[in-house]
Amino acid sequence: MDSEPLIWRRIQVPGDYSFWDLHVAVQDAMGWLDCHLHMFSMPRPGGNGVAHIGIPDEDELSQDPNEEPYTELAGWEEKIADWFTPDNALASYEYDFGDGWIHGIELEGILPRDPDVFYPRCLDGSGACPPEDCGGVPGYYRMLRILADPSHPKRQGYIEWLGSDFDPLDFRPEEVEFDDPALRFFIAFST
Repeated sequence: MDSEPLIWRRIQVPGDYSFWDLHVAVQDAMGWLDCHLHMFSMPRPGGNGVAHIGIPDEDELSQDPNEEPYTELAGWEEKIADWFTPDNALASYEYDFGDGWIHGIELEGILPRDPDVFYPRCLDGSGACPPEDCGGVPGYYRMLRILADPSHPKRQGYIEWLGSDFDPLDFRPEEVEFDDPALRFFIAFST
């Protein structure tokens, strides 16, 4: 959200995916490294408020008796098919609470599973993924301005940090590789 031009991806995922699985697919489609916390916000089916779905943190729960209690549902326990419907087709996804990358998620359709297709898959998109920890949308555009100015004193530092030429328009859907969300879960939460 708030990028101009819009940076976007169109992906297909299986209907039995959990929100954790969808999180992994979004990370992979964007090209991020899944180094930060995330959260989906979505209207509850039936219109009973907004739910927050991600990685519950007991320290974040409101203990103030005058405030409505804040709860976050565990993404690995919530199936996207129980939430996304043609009448409940929009959600937001926030990644990296410090940088505040906010994505609009929209259900475009529910299709029968094609036995000849391996899911998830990336169908289309536009714009390179902004690098991790670049400061959200404002920091990303500041970085692009610096990279475009050969005389800027911070330009070389950004080039070294990025490790290669960065083209903000470069995105190739056929190059997206998706990780196994169960393996990612094991790596993230094994002790």
